[in-house]
Amino acid sequence: MELLETLKRKINSAEELQSLVKTMKALAAVSIREHEQAVESLKEYHKTIEMGFHILLQNRPDEEVGEAGYVEKNRLCAIVFGSERGMCGQFNEKISIFALDRMNELEIKPQDRTVFALGDRVIARLEEAGQPIDKRFSISGSNIGFTLQEVLINIEEFRLKKDIDRIVLFYNRPAAGTSFQPFMVYLLPFDPEWISNLSGKKWPSRNLPTFTMDWSSLFSSLTRQYLFFSLYRAFVESIASENASRLASMQVAEKNIEERLRDMNTGFNLQRQTSITSELLDIMTGFEALMGKSITPE
Repeated sequence: MELLETLKRKINSAEELQSLVKTMKALAAVSIREHEQAVESLKEYHKTIEMGFHILLQNRPDEEVGEAGYVEKNRLCAIVFGSERGMCGQFNEKISIFALDRMNELEIKPQDRTVFALGDRVIARLEEAGQPIDKRFSISGSNIGFTLQEVLINIEEFRLKKDIDRIVLFYNRPAAGTSFQPFMVYLLPFDPEWISNLSGKKWPSRNLPTFTMDWSSLFSSLTRQYLFFSLYRAFVESIASENASRLASMQVAEKNIEERLRDMNTGFNLQRQTSITSELLDIMTGFEALMGKSITPE
């Protein structure tokens, strides 16, 4: 049997770990709520960008927009969002497997793929699966806006360098409760159905806004805003999913610790009782020896 001191140290360590797990659960829950609110606030931003495209489409033939989304060379740029930190279950494994499967389904040759990855953990998973990473980005710290702007700059650079004509995002989106699911979004070319719907949509008021800026320049500017919005939404939803996965992992860990603590406390109490009984028997034996008597058990 283990010594009482050893058991006590194990119990103390488990209790400290339990306290840490509870803290991480609380932080994950708070972070989930913060990022859910951020997703809600992004809806107005998206609405503004969409209204800008709506105005442009009302003042320009559809073929102008069609040229911006024209696919010819079938060369892909994939942007994969993962995590920097661990203890988030299968978060990075799921998105890396999902991204690789979808890229294979698109039937794009490996040499025609350009992969950007955000987060050390997902980078490791992709490389373990044999997928080279062209650009790596860290998403730790608070200056995520600067990082996403850097991603946009690299997208434009690689589009010119490698004649990329498809851009897709891969990230995890929150689902019910503490679950999440991998998700893919096409950034470019624009969805023809979306363009068609905007073109045929009526403006909400009687007065259609006008603009004096060059149409192509304004379209390019709105496209950059749309890309930044899409990247930022992917980042926010990915972080919310990461914390949801971490919360689920911490709940499982907390349950396991509680069960382990019950077992150790039971073992400690039994060991202590055994030790007390042994000491009492030693005292009785010593007393009998001193008195020169023997006590016969009843």
